[in-house]
This record gives sequence, structure tokens and C-alpha cells, in this order.
Amino acid sequence: MRRDLFHARKLLLSIAVLGAAASIAGLGTFATFTSSTSASNTIASGTLSLTAPFSRLGSGASPIAPGDTMQRAIDLSYSGSISFASATLTTSATTSSLLDTDATNGLQIAIDRCSVAWTESGPPYTYTCGGSTSTVLASRALVGSNIALANLTLTAGATDHLRVTLTFPSGAGNTLQNQSSTVSYTFTGNQRAGTDQ
Repeated sequence: MRRDLFHARKLLLSIAVLGAAASIAGLGTFATFTSSTSASNTIASGTLSLTAPFSRLGSGASPIAPGDTMQRAIDLSYSGSISFASATLTTSATTSSLLDTDATNGLQIAIDRCSVAWTESGPPYTYTCGGSTSTVLASRALVGSNIALANLTLTAGATDHLRVTLTFPSGAGNTLQNQSSTVSYTFTGNQRAGTDQ
């Protein structure tokens, strides 16, 4: 019986020691220093938008003869919030003939830019520039894919005033008589390179 009492007291003493150690450990946990700060920012992506608010490209011409030229104006507007790095033109014939497949004697295309809006006369449409002109595309065969365009503004919020000139070469022979083509024009803009913001 005395031995049992001794063991009981020893057990209670051990529990008391453990409880005191846990209390000390708990006091140490709540005594650490803390400090914090926070910040936030808003990040929003921009828009890339290429539109043609004015275009005469839908106006056809008939009948044409070797030596004729056809001028059509189109405005390219960079109406998004991100500027472009470059632009290309893809032309294709949805209805095809020798006018678009003969790269030498078929239709040739050239594009010029005016620093202000072109002054239009006609029809038949002709255009004069009251500012300065620059070459966007030198004369070449009409149909092509991803043709690089030069001397464009490409800046968000700006507009380029273009004149597209199609020429039927004077050397075209009899095989190009009674031909008809329907041509589609697609202007594609590529965004500027990534930069620090």
C-alpha cells in the first residue's frame, strides 16, 4: 500500500513537471516579434485593332484595256491601345483569270501613303495628296501572301491614308482579253515587341 502511494505521488509529480514545461514552451511561442506589409496593383492587357473606316477597294472597274490604271483609297486605322510593329498585305483571287495569274502582263499593284487624307475625284476615281507621299508597296504582281508593307505609322490611335493603284500593263496581249478576276485584300497587323512596363 505504501508502495502504491509512492508510485501515485511520483506520477502526479511527473505530470506537474510536464505541465510546467508545456506552459514555458507556450510562453516562448507567443513572445516572438512580427511585422508585415502589403501592396497591390492592377494589370490590364491592351487591345490590338486594325480597321478600315474608309475604303474604295470594293469599287470595281470594267472594261479595262492595256495601259489603264485604277486608283482606290483605303484608310487603315490603328484603333486599339497597343501599337503595331509591322503590317502585311495578302491578296488572293476568289474568282481567278489571267488578270491575276499572269505575273508579268496581268494586273500590277502599288500602294502609296499620304500624310493627310487623299483628295478624291471621280468616278473614275483619282487621288491627289495635299501633304507628303511615301511608298508603302512598290509595283509588283497583284496576288501575293504576307507582302511586307513599309512607311506606315502603326501607332495606336493613328490612321494611315493609302492609295492602291492597279495597273494593266501596256504589253498585255490578246490572251488577256475578256478576262475577269475578283480580288480580296487582307491587311494584317503584328503587335509591337514586348517591353518594360
